[in-house]
Amino acid sequence: MLTGRLLFGSGNGSLTIVQNRITAFWFKGKELALAFGLTLSFSRLGSVLNFFFTQQFEIHFGIQWTLWGGTLLCILGFISAITVSVLDKVGMKQLGLDGVIQQESKKVRVQDVRRLPLRYWLLVLTIMFFYNGVFPFVADASKFIQDKSAGYSQQEAAYVAGAVYDSSLVLSAAVGILIDYVGLRGVFAVGCAVLTLPVFALLAFTFVPPLVSTVWLGITYSFAAASLWPSIPLVVPQATLGTAMGLATSVQMIGIGLSNLIVGHILGTKSSELKIPLWRWQQMMVFMLANTVACIMASVCLNVVDKQQGGTLNRSTKRSSAAEVRQPVDTAPLLDEVGDEGSIN
Repeated sequence: MLTGRLLFGSGNGSLTIVQNRITAFWFKGKELALAFGLTLSFSRLGSVLNFFFTQQFEIHFGIQWTLWGGTLLCILGFISAITVSVLDKVGMKQLGLDGVIQQESKKVRVQDVRRLPLRYWLLVLTIMFFYNGVFPFVADASKFIQDKSAGYSQQEAAYVAGAVYDSSLVLSAAVGILIDYVGLRGVFAVGCAVLTLPVFALLAFTFVPPLVSTVWLGITYSFAAASLWPSIPLVVPQATLGTAMGLATSVQMIGIGLSNLIVGHILGTKSSELKIPLWRWQQMMVFMLANTVACIMASVCLNVVDKQQGGTLNRSTKRSSAAEVRQPVDTAPLLDEVGDEGSIN
């Protein structure tokens, strides 16, 4: 089972990187946040369907057929990936960009990663700290709801926990349209982090119905995802976009993995049958709060640096497009070839 999960995780991570690169390439300067929002909506649709149907499917057909169903979905995803790859290749040839991008990409070296702009690294930290508070919580939310709040069955608790993804499914596309129109990506990043703070405080120290907190978290998650990920193509050259997306995803996954280990240590049990004391859950929520505070600090620094470097992240799509016409960056090389100490800030 561990081998299978490792293989699935490695494939899923690589797929996410390529998917983000293709989306960013074709929608940069257009409806970029909307494109990422729609991508997120379909991803969350899969999560929602999993919450609602997988357990029932397993009850009726057994675990073996459930796994074969997952295999079929992976095959459909593989066919879709081939189709998208062909369309991407054909589109680049029609625009005459395939040779240019390949030529510029060859100039990128592994050691050049350290010369990615400061705004990029602040974006990566903001993404990591925000997701550190979302995914580890969702993974244990069903158990938390059952342990803290009486009267929830396992299925009901799963539905309440899944409200994070339900909200994201409904809102992501609309949020993408809004961000494309008004810009203010950096401002939204700070706002999402600040507004996420009460979520974990309510869960830890009050008896407000957990559905309120999960829906609230889903809303802030929708805004964060639609503002943070589409910001990466705005601060790195096109030729390095795949590398930048890959690094961001890797750092995000490392952060989530470490957070899951810390949460597991805090909760102190591997059994899903034993009730975990409330004080342990409160410690877990404090850890989530700490990640959110770190996210706020990183996003504030991001806005300060972005303001000093022209305010790209907080421009609307129209103003960003106008700026790109004056100073195109899609095919800008990673490094200034005049000297070795150049920067891409």
